[in-house]
Amino acid sequence: MSQADLISPFRFLAHLPQHLPRVPRMLRGLYYAGIRNREKNLSLAWALQRAAERHPERPALMDEHRQLSYRAFNVWANRLAWAFKAEGVGHGDVVAVMLENRLELLAILAALCKLGAVGALINTTQRGKVLAHSFNLVKPGFLVIGDELIGAFDEIADQLHDLQARRYWIADQDCLGDPGHAPQSWLNLMQIASGQAEDNPPDSQGVRMKDACFLIYTSGTTGLPKASIMSHGKWIKAYGGFGHSGLTLNEHDVLYLTLPCYHNNAVTVCWSAALAGGAAIALRRRFSASAFWSDVARYQATCFGYIGELCRYLLNQPETDTEKNNSLRCMIGNGLRPSIWAEFKQRFGIEQITEFYASSEGNIGFTNVFNFDNTVGYTPATYAIVRYDMENDQPLRCKKGFLQKADKGEAGLLISEISAKWPFDGYTDQAKSEAAILRDVFKKGDAWFNTGDLMRDIGCKHAQFVDRLGDTFRWKGENVSTTEVENVLGAFPGVEDAVVYGVEIPGTNGRCGMAALRLAQGLELDGAALAAHLDAELPAYAAPLFVRLLGEVETTGTFKYKKTDLKQAGYDPCQVDGPLYVRLPGSNSFQWLDGELHAAIEQRHYRF
Repeated sequence: MSQADLISPFRFLAHLPQHLPRVPRMLRGLYYAGIRNREKNLSLAWALQRAAERHPERPALMDEHRQLSYRAFNVWANRLAWAFKAEGVGHGDVVAVMLENRLELLAILAALCKLGAVGALINTTQRGKVLAHSFNLVKPGFLVIGDELIGAFDEIADQLHDLQARRYWIADQDCLGDPGHAPQSWLNLMQIASGQAEDNPPDSQGVRMKDACFLIYTSGTTGLPKASIMSHGKWIKAYGGFGHSGLTLNEHDVLYLTLPCYHNNAVTVCWSAALAGGAAIALRRRFSASAFWSDVARYQATCFGYIGELCRYLLNQPETDTEKNNSLRCMIGNGLRPSIWAEFKQRFGIEQITEFYASSEGNIGFTNVFNFDNTVGYTPATYAIVRYDMENDQPLRCKKGFLQKADKGEAGLLISEISAKWPFDGYTDQAKSEAAILRDVFKKGDAWFNTGDLMRDIGCKHAQFVDRLGDTFRWKGENVSTTEVENVLGAFPGVEDAVVYGVEIPGTNGRCGMAALRLAQGLELDGAALAAHLDAELPAYAAPLFVRLLGEVETTGTFKYKKTDLKQAGYDPCQVDGPLYVRLPGSNSFQWLDGELHAAIEQRHYRF
């Protein structure tokens, strides 16, 4: 960490005058972020209706072919809400939603919020048993599937526990008003909604902050995806923290959104930031580095939602005329590395980087409200950064059994106190929620949320992200559960033991997967067959890119795999004894990794 990253009280106060015009919005944001009464009638539906009343003719949503005003979007959501209600969807009902990034997806989610129903946002990259697990985990009584994903759904349809769940189909086309023709045995949701009322359903008056808004899938250290509960209260905190205190967008702004809408970065962070000021969202199906700047120019976007990987892709692109004098002035997201922060800001002329830290399941969020460099910002929540024993993978406790706070600038485990003001909604699985809680932390009977992340205090309640802990690593903007990948590898013929961990590749964000395998005696690795197996069983981001073979696998006294030495050796042939393989970008097989190929990877000749 650079000394320049530390924020002294003097430096903090010197930075404040430039933010004085934003103070009223920032204070409003602190109000929303600090509401304790979870019975209060504040929700995403309320925020949308408020924006529609204040900015009825301003654009709310747009894509390459369509544009909707706030009035029109709210009317569309109302029709869908009345349609869902007529179909039997009510307060608290879970509706699984699986569509790619398009205007219909946000309209459907808004409609469900107006009824107090819960949208389970299925990850559109999942396939096979992982996809079936995601549906079955939340026990939805209703399924909404886009035509573009019917094939993926059909592959697992017979694995669903509730075969009686009502199934709704959404056409995949570029015009509004034409509902298309649903396949046999599917209900056409847009057709059902076409004749419904346009007024706000009264049900939205009964949606409270304590109610669930979305179910967001997150991979942890215990295997298959978990469904975390995003309450309306947490969404409203984001509305305050990101929308009013952080970005302060207004009705003349356009937020360009390419992040997948099954992530909280999109549906909570970016959407709440837009609704708070009546800004428009320009939606794209998926990120394209080559089309980014032409899209920014088309929409005259002033802001965009990012993850660190996306920023790296943009920096790796050759300079173009379209990126110069662009309309962007701010950005919001997470994972922008300090090593590229200044370069990105300077090359693209970005004035404000609203980096944040949060998790779908957690009760704490940081926001870079004051636009300092290289920080996730400030939080009003009660938190602590405590010393962590990396060797034994647990927080350090003193002789009295309590945790020890880390010094300023020292990396430690971030924990957040669980209280009435900062409740922990957790997961749909109560046992998994309890596993994320630390008890008797600083006194008997207290409870704190374990984020599983290393942070450092850089002063004035600002923090800097350091790394993830434990068996979960992050690649391509996704959390990867090593246990899940180990289970998949264990099912490959001939694999006796599988140890999975994350390794860093120069010039990339996060860590990609690497597997240490012990094969049955006498067997050799079939690189093409292994790649095909991983492709069939895992999303692309979760499949390991490096493999090493071991004669034996070391375990701890509690039979956990010893990963420290494996992580340190990485994929360096000089530190690895035995066969070593890599799957290069675009390849359908693993190949031998020697010193020459390792040097080429280190010199960034391949774009992972």
